[in-house]
Amino acid sequence: MDKKWYAVYTKPHWEKKVAESLSSQQFITYCPLTKTVHQWSDRKKTIYVPLFTSYVFVLALEGQLGLVKKTKGVINLVYWQGKPAAIRDQEIELIRNFLNEYSHVRLGKTPFAVNDTVKISSGSFIDQEGTIVAVKNQYAVVALPALGYTLYAEMEKSRLVKVAAPASQSVKPH
Repeated sequence: MDKKWYAVYTKPHWEKKVAESLSSQQFITYCPLTKTVHQWSDRKKTIYVPLFTSYVFVLALEGQLGLVKKTKGVINLVYWQGKPAAIRDQEIELIRNFLNEYSHVRLGKTPFAVNDTVKISSGSFIDQEGTIVAVKNQYAVVALPALGYTLYAEMEKSRLVKVAAPASQSVKPH
């Protein structure tokens, strides 16, 4: 059996403590940190904060996940389709490389992602559902199935409304 990376959901502001605790239990952990400047009334200081709030990554065998969940500060694992979500090594490496190349990194949530189902809220295709096939600055490329063909339309994100995914497909901590 191979070790895999798993996302651990932690108590707020416990990311570093959980990573240290898991490391002391001989787990390999990764808590991506980004540099930020904090301003106090009397000074400025550059500090490192977790890139992903309330998340730490741990390399473990599936059979060791019970021990991971019992670690102080761990709320749970992140699950996908009822099972602990395994994260590919390449994704962890991509995060590492990105943080090595860029020092001040921030996360931003985007309302749309590739493969999301959306409904068009205005224009000639109003109420038509489609699938996001690409996301650009202010635009999303939406595939609109019609007459057995797929029409690809690039439209402003403001004209799209995300259609809720079935509960079994959402990624969430259990």
